[in-house]
Amino acid sequence: MGKNLKGKELGLGISQREDGYYVGRYTNKYGRRVQKLFLKLQECRQWLADSAYRDEHSNIDFPEEMTVNSWFEYWISMKKRTVRPNTVRNYTERYHRNIKPVIGKKILGSVNTIQCQTVMNRMADEGYRTSTIYQARITLYNMLDYAYQNDVIMKNPCNKMVRSDIGKPSEKKEALTLQYQREFCNVIKGNAYEYQYRFLLQTGLRTGELVGLKWSDIDMDRRTMTIRRSMEYRHSTKEWRIGEPKSKAGYRTIPLTEEAVEILRQQKMKNNALKVTVMEWSEFVFLCRKGTPVKNSTYDTMLFKLCDKAKIPKFSMHVLRHTFATRCIEAGMKPKTLQTILGHSNIGITMNLYVHTTEEQKQKEIDQIADALKVV
Repeated sequence: MGKNLKGKELGLGISQREDGYYVGRYTNKYGRRVQKLFLKLQECRQWLADSAYRDEHSNIDFPEEMTVNSWFEYWISMKKRTVRPNTVRNYTERYHRNIKPVIGKKILGSVNTIQCQTVMNRMADEGYRTSTIYQARITLYNMLDYAYQNDVIMKNPCNKMVRSDIGKPSEKKEALTLQYQREFCNVIKGNAYEYQYRFLLQTGLRTGELVGLKWSDIDMDRRTMTIRRSMEYRHSTKEWRIGEPKSKAGYRTIPLTEEAVEILRQQKMKNNALKVTVMEWSEFVFLCRKGTPVKNSTYDTMLFKLCDKAKIPKFSMHVLRHTFATRCIEAGMKPKTLQTILGHSNIGITMNLYVHTTEEQKQKEIDQIADALKVV
């Protein structure tokens, strides 16, 4: 028991020096003697209580001096076992570009909410979009929460107080209008990737799902297609990566339209006419003239050229998926059915499509209810 300058007992681990400062001392589970000075007795007692709790509940496998950088390397090695390569890549990119420069060298247990918010603020100052800042927050939250759930830190400092909705607004991805869609379909006739673009407009597949589609996934008799994988070309490693669909909902069987079936027949004939087919890729549906899959980014590059040729605004592959969904909505498809076809894990994602209907559709529906609005 320590005493203050007047001889009063202060409690275990606390004493007062002649200059008035209170000294808190304890020995942690690693046998290391730790002490700290305080001007106020209450602050000293609180520090001792917090330290005792931290010492009791912290994971002995992770030393108190572990930096955020070291923890990230451990955490990401664990995530590689449980999440898709794309997710690991996104986590790694956001950490090294945005999180590491701010808190990478700090002691993991010392990171606070203000420092977490600083990560987001800097991204906003550097001109990042809100969607990207949100991805950084997800990375930071998950990384720190894994430490919290495993008793490495006392609490997750990346809490609800940390705001990520502070960046530039994301560009709104509009579906093609009917006119633009007609002009696009006219300009792609005879193009090397004509069938792929038309197939997306008939099925709403993600680009990776299109690239990874095999003939064994197609049932021509039942006119169905089963999505079992996603594939992409990684330029950094110069290799193809085949993985699972984006989520469990990504595993799905999609009914095919007559036009989609005809596109597949035409693609089959095109593949059979190839001078060279690489055996490794012979089971894949959409091949280029070299007998190999088309790199994901190549589709977007060609799209931009075709848009210029058609004299319509440039758009990405995802807009073809969005256009398919919009046409389904306009035709009266039920949200739950569309959710299943698109492979959305959450009905809320699908319902958002119903909020962003085209101007033509809004006018069409207003005209349909015009008589009901006449009450005089």
